[in-house]
Amino acid sequence: MEKAITLFHLGPLAIGEAVVTTWGIMLVLGLVCWLATRRLSLDPGPFQLALEGIVAAMQAAIEAILPDKSLLVLPFIGTLWIFVLVANLVGVIPGLSSPTSNLSVTAALAILVFFSVHWYGVRVDGWLAYLRHYARPSPLLLPFHVISEISRTVALAVRLFGNIMSLQMAALLVLLVAGFLVPVPLLMLHIVEAVVQAYIFGMLALIYVSGAMQSQEFQKNKEGENHE
Repeated sequence: MEKAITLFHLGPLAIGEAVVTTWGIMLVLGLVCWLATRRLSLDPGPFQLALEGIVAAMQAAIEAILPDKSLLVLPFIGTLWIFVLVANLVGVIPGLSSPTSNLSVTAALAILVFFSVHWYGVRVDGWLAYLRHYARPSPLLLPFHVISEISRTVALAVRLFGNIMSLQMAALLVLLVAGFLVPVPLLMLHIVEAVVQAYIFGMLALIYVSGAMQSQEFQKNKEGENHE
């Protein structure tokens, strides 16, 4: 594993390259959002049309899984998709490394998904109803539900980190062996893999959120079938 390089200290915190790159991505995305929404028009230009197309595509993907609550989830899942995609693609720029090739960054994203899942679940079902589904069909299964929540969060972090880091390592090895004779295929592979991994990370987060939001509804349907 590549050793993290500390650029400077912020009090007791060591700030590395991944953190600085992440701040840079957040700053750039924030500026783009601010500029893109300054002068929205009913007669949109090419830039506004492209942005509206991206938002519509993300909403359609969410509606396929959560048809009734897509607008509620869209800000979180859409932001996650865009951030992970940009973070993955940053590694294409010479001299920069993808923040998502750092386990600390992917762990932070996975923890964010972990808390968001429960926040959406509680928002839809309420505290008691949401927590009660962890004790169904038997309270004896509660420890297994808790282990499942933790393990899938760890898997979410390790999966993205492993894929992006291995992609960067493979690219480095190919460049060392073949020199700069194969930059274009390698660049295309990196871009395709970055898009695929961002899509998978967002879809997994969406599925987890969907499961939390529909847990009570699923239980009610199951109980209704048992009474019939």
